[in-house]
Amino acid sequence: MARNGTHDQAVDQELVESVIIRFAGDSGDGIQTTGALFTQDAAVTGHDIATLPDFPAEIRAPAGTVPGVSSFQLNFSSREVHTPGDQPDILVVMNPAALTSHIADLKPGGRVILNEDAFGKQALSKAGLDTDPRENGTLAGFTVHSLPVTSLTLKAVAELKLGRKVGERCKNMFALGVVCWLYDRDTQVIEALIDRKYASADATIAEANKRALRAGHAHADTRRLIPHRYHVARASLPPGRYRRITGNSAAALGFVAASELSQRTLVFASYPITPASDILHELAGLQHYGVKAAQCEDEIAAMGAAIGAAYGGALGLTATSGPGVCLKSEAIGLAVMAELPVVIVDVQRGGPSTGLPTKTEQADLLLAMFGRHGECPLPVVAPASPADCFDMAIEAFRIAVRYMCPVFFLSDGYLANGSEPWRIPDTGELAPIAPGFSGSLEPFQPYARDPATLARPWVAPGTPGHEHRIGGLEKRDGSGEVCYEPENHGRMVALRAEKIERIAADVPDLAVRGPLDGELLVLGWGSTYGAIRTAVERVQARGGSVASAHLRHLNPFPNNLGSVLGRYNQVLLPELNSGQLRLLLRARFLKDILGLNKVEGRPFGTWEIERAIEAALGGASETSGESRTMDDRRIPPRTLEASS
Repeated sequence: MARNGTHDQAVDQELVESVIIRFAGDSGDGIQTTGALFTQDAAVTGHDIATLPDFPAEIRAPAGTVPGVSSFQLNFSSREVHTPGDQPDILVVMNPAALTSHIADLKPGGRVILNEDAFGKQALSKAGLDTDPRENGTLAGFTVHSLPVTSLTLKAVAELKLGRKVGERCKNMFALGVVCWLYDRDTQVIEALIDRKYASADATIAEANKRALRAGHAHADTRRLIPHRYHVARASLPPGRYRRITGNSAAALGFVAASELSQRTLVFASYPITPASDILHELAGLQHYGVKAAQCEDEIAAMGAAIGAAYGGALGLTATSGPGVCLKSEAIGLAVMAELPVVIVDVQRGGPSTGLPTKTEQADLLLAMFGRHGECPLPVVAPASPADCFDMAIEAFRIAVRYMCPVFFLSDGYLANGSEPWRIPDTGELAPIAPGFSGSLEPFQPYARDPATLARPWVAPGTPGHEHRIGGLEKRDGSGEVCYEPENHGRMVALRAEKIERIAADVPDLAVRGPLDGELLVLGWGSTYGAIRTAVERVQARGGSVASAHLRHLNPFPNNLGSVLGRYNQVLLPELNSGQLRLLLRARFLKDILGLNKVEGRPFGTWEIERAIEAALGGASETSGESRTMDDRRIPPRTLEASS
């Protein structure tokens, strides 16, 4: 049987447990949109998912160059997943720069789908290539599908008379259509998502994208250029209502939930800064919950506004990244002295200075712990996954209100932009948030303290008979009057520190996955959770004696942390910094900690942690071959001599 001039070949279909796919192209190629649409389709289909968007650090990097490459990786599976995966099974690239940037990560024997229309001499030159990677052996060992994506897209949208430039912008949808066919998907869900995305735009734009999508799917189906299809079954997730959510969106919803649970208005004051800006965008759209969201002129103004809101009886909230925390630091010290419930969100990014705005890092822990003038302690919490940002947002305000203190919420770019399924909670299951001061207000003393929490009363200004002074000068214990007495200063410093330590009474004990004692514990915090858990489970499945634990409260630590660390001969601590938590643990518990540290602007690969575990256990890694393959194919950093 002939179909459009080609023979209808039989197509094999294989049931697979999980697939890792990466889309890559110029930042203007719609790569993030492509990845997000396929992710939403996977979520609707019922898969467990984890994503890793990766943006250029230079937003306006020249088109066609390696610095301008944008990518989106998705791991979708019929089983529970915790990371977006290490090596993609399939790489979809729109130009030579994208191929150059990402081919080293592709799994040996993996598939490459590339846009052959983009591999001209000029494009190769922009990517820094002297020869065509399709011809020089770069793609040896991979299955390559070279498609004229641009020209076929233009044919698909020709009737709409959009012009070449606008028509070309739909080529990412053509590639997505090919991928949909490859993984046994129709296009209906994505078409509905396209309609929703472009609802406020010219209807022709939505129609063009849908035509390109259908054309890609039909081309793959009709031509049979890919003789093998794959099917991923639905995941068996706990029953409930789910939605795909990013860390920033989850955090925003968590802060709104905290407002409802405390019956206090949420006031969000922020200067837009990558990668925290989406929290501002989300909260600005939730004013029907009584949220007051303001975009401030600078970081200092934002912090001051949050303090003012808390002083007025609202939940004060601000969000920033590391450079913004530096600017806010004096005002954060004021919030510590005034003892007001303010949450400071730090979505960490690569530093120092402006650094790498779009790349992830965990290097602000010591900044959150000590980056203020004087003795100025405050609590620090850190979510473990995008969905966990919701729970930890509530936890941050629960601590802030109960103990009357500012709280640091340490997220990072990986959590902020990554996504996973989130089971929407029953609001009736969420405990109310109540102030921790239960003492008498007669006679009123602004720095009277609850004997259990050491929290001071939270009194709105203007309350008759409860006038009190606010400001950055040291307070007299009890009365709150300005006081320069050395003994009082020492007492107030000690009281503020003791209050933070007492928070540990409300911190759950550290839970351990695996043997409760033995040779090795892998400890993590923040976004390393998924890679650590996956790596430990793989080693456990091979018979390795290793356990894992994850910290979500970093100041104060869980009460049982010291005893847990003491039960293991070795503790391995992977961090996306140079060893900041390791420094704190060594100082606090006098325990030697093995560090696994990376500061590259990207999260750990599971294989990196597996290899470190096997080395710590003294055994030969069963993944060492895969790891060597990845290392050997990765271009090493140029030396100063070579680059000069």
